[in-house]
Amino acid sequence: MYIRKIVVGAVCLIGLVATPSLFAQDRVVRLYEGRAPGSQSWYWEEAETAGSGFNTPLVYNVVDPTLAVFLPDPQLATGAAMIVAPGGAFHILSIANEGMDVARWLNERGIAAFVLKYRLARSMTDDPVKELSARMADFDELDRVNAPIVKLATQDGLGAVRHVRERAGDYGIDPARVGFMGFSAGATLTLSVVQSADEASRPNLVAPIYPYERAIIGNGIPSTRTPIFIAAASDDQLGLAPHSVSIYGNWLEAGQPAELHMFERGGHGFGMGRQDLPSDRWIAAFGDWLVTQGWTPSNPGVVPR
Repeated sequence: MYIRKIVVGAVCLIGLVATPSLFAQDRVVRLYEGRAPGSQSWYWEEAETAGSGFNTPLVYNVVDPTLAVFLPDPQLATGAAMIVAPGGAFHILSIANEGMDVARWLNERGIAAFVLKYRLARSMTDDPVKELSARMADFDELDRVNAPIVKLATQDGLGAVRHVRERAGDYGIDPARVGFMGFSAGATLTLSVVQSADEASRPNLVAPIYPYERAIIGNGIPSTRTPIFIAAASDDQLGLAPHSVSIYGNWLEAGQPAELHMFERGGHGFGMGRQDLPSDRWIAAFGDWLVTQGWTPSNPGVVPR
């Protein structure tokens, strides 16, 4: 039961009710023509579930990586863009709480949002949370299973940045203001992308929310200025709070602009949920940080000048 509770925290601590508006994106674009390189033999199909006690949609068995495009009202648009990577231990995606809800919040502040469905480890049943529960009993084994998936997902993330930059004119954005943020596994992906990128695929800023440091891949923190925003809770059920502190220290040591918010309570997987706990304020702090980066006006809903 303890492991089961951990997975509940890892996926989405607060159950949210899904409505059709959660998926009211402008369009969905595929990142690859044909089968994604490195997984051409994957024949299973993407699926979605709100089972296992959750009232929020969870996506699993992603084979064909996509970006769901959410564009802001043109009167509010700042020209900035953010790729959003939901979490779920590289087995599932908490697509609403850590994806679509974030995209809507960004749109309200004039930022174009692109919710990334990246490739995941295969689930053999229609209960991916139950399968993940068993694997999370041994993090070393989970890391072993996930290692090849992290590499593929990183390629998806790099491709997402390239796509957004190459299509900047179509999306009405500035190719020099493309950010990348993610939650849990998506935060690990965020850091793997920025540490593996070339100039064309490097995000201009990053925001890993409760990241898992052990699974990050890449060649290290970029030398080009890349601000980072990190948020997590000290009572993270997975014991990941020190990972955020370590990443913050590494970014500071590299001379990069860095901001860390470590909340006393909130657990793992708080995302856009509301618990009446300190972690509920992370998104407000993130908004303030985006203002300091010049990506959104100080008063949301005011047309940028």
